[in-house]
Amino acid sequence: MEWNWQRQDWPNFRFDLAATESLEKQFLLQSGKLLGASCHLSDEDQDQIRVQLLSDEALLTSRIEGEILDRASLQSSLQRQLGLSADSRRVSPAERGVSELVVDGYRGFDQELTLERILKWHRLLMQGRGDIEVGAFRSGGDPMRIVSGPIHDPRVHYEAPPAADVIREMQGFMNWWNGVGRSLPCLARASVAHLYFESIHPFEDGNGRIGRALSELAVSQSIGKPVILSLSRVIDSKRTAYYDALARGSRTLVIDDWVAYFSKALLEAQVLSLRSVEFLIGKARFFDRLDRQINARQEKALLRMFREGVDGFQGGLSASNYRAITKAGTATTTRDLAALVEIGALRRTGERKHARYHLNLSAPSSD
Repeated sequence: MEWNWQRQDWPNFRFDLAATESLEKQFLLQSGKLLGASCHLSDEDQDQIRVQLLSDEALLTSRIEGEILDRASLQSSLQRQLGLSADSRRVSPAERGVSELVVDGYRGFDQELTLERILKWHRLLMQGRGDIEVGAFRSGGDPMRIVSGPIHDPRVHYEAPPAADVIREMQGFMNWWNGVGRSLPCLARASVAHLYFESIHPFEDGNGRIGRALSELAVSQSIGKPVILSLSRVIDSKRTAYYDALARGSRTLVIDDWVAYFSKALLEAQVLSLRSVEFLIGKARFFDRLDRQINARQEKALLRMFREGVDGFQGGLSASNYRAITKAGTATTTRDLAALVEIGALRRTGERKHARYHLNLSAPSSD
């Protein structure tokens, strides 16, 4: 099988910009909504939103690669990276590394991208690893292959350029990034950047995480503002579709299908980020509205519900959930939940043992 980098005109990717023009316009329109959504919030609330969104992306970009991180430790590390007050909990090298990477991409979106910066990202991401070359492009004579199946009969999904060619290929990538890539519309630039980088596969490990970071950096630079997209959430929820599209794109230089697929993924990621921002803004207003109307048990349960994110508790909060969270007795639970419904904090569906409670973010403000 011939891979894209083996074709004579590599890396001259070809695609029709007109095919995704409507997606580009939609993305730019949504960008204005996303950037303006939190402009009326306090600095503290905006900081909390940044930490929440960055931690979600960092968690999921690691989970895609099979690495499970602790959310609380990751958020603590992000708060330190952003210069915010944080607790003194222990943070593992993996959590610290990915937090430093996403913050560097976010805060340094307008800084020049160089090979040294990409190698720095790899050092951050792989700190503590002793089984691979850290902060260096892969070397050695063995082919870099993505395979599945048994060892005696593996299925090769992709084979990257030889290690001896990686530096030259990455220099070509940088020339594209600072040259032709700059002239492309936002989604097209991010799409080609991701496929181009993943095709080179310059590292022993960490290519996916750095490739996603490059895509988000391309978007931020195109818009001229740092943005946080839920790209890893989209990929994580549809991994098979992502890997299938990437596999098809790695076999050809005519990449209309890939650009269309990845542009739609970026647009979906933007919509999810906007939903998350609106949810977190709603959370801030929610607790402002309930100021001095709820007790410590109720606040603990509500905060636990918010931790579930935009989609909330699957099926809604039950009385037994409330008792487990608050350690309250049955009678106290009944009174607490009834009071939360009465003041508009929760909506109730169902009756008796089938009653379920949902956050009511749409209740009107008292002011």
